[in-house]
Amino acid sequence: MIIVAYAVPGFLFAIALIILFAGGSFFDIFPLRGLTSDNWSALPWYSKILDYFWHLTLPIISMALSAFATMTLLTKNSFLDEIRKQYVMTARAKGCTERQVLYRHVFRNAMLIVIAGFPGAFVHAFFTGALLIETIFSLDGLGLLGFESVLNRDYPVVFATLYIFSLVGLVVNLLSDLTYTWVDPRIDFETREV
Repeated sequence: MIIVAYAVPGFLFAIALIILFAGGSFFDIFPLRGLTSDNWSALPWYSKILDYFWHLTLPIISMALSAFATMTLLTKNSFLDEIRKQYVMTARAKGCTERQVLYRHVFRNAMLIVIAGFPGAFVHAFFTGALLIETIFSLDGLGLLGFESVLNRDYPVVFATLYIFSLVGLVVNLLSDLTYTWVDPRIDFETREV
């Protein structure tokens, strides 16, 4: 159920982008499928790079929009929870302006929850939606490779894709822990007693 909840926005954004910008539709700016053009081997090296990114534009936008939608929902709920707390009313009663209340008091406390939820939202939005996005745009990526290797019972490839996804998740967790100390200097990981 969770996989479907994170994959569906990316799928819907991909379909909308295809209808608007690809395949002979309204604007016909971007290619409909594939990773390179038909004449890719005849292009100079700088045109190959531009062609590659031209083909990746719609898949990246659809994945980023679905991740943005997830993070926006998480941020909105976090801010609404923090605004209703007692210290916000105290700051307003002390005479702080609304800008001071939001940025000095609410922002840091609300962002801690968002930063804590970011790694899970990032990994779910990008890797659960990767299979659908790669299928829609006919791309050969890790999501499709992992799915096909599970179906074919190719266990070394399954473990390799799982390793890569886990490594990316751990790096994102590390970045979120480092961002904790930047957003709220009161959190110090070095002075914790074991």
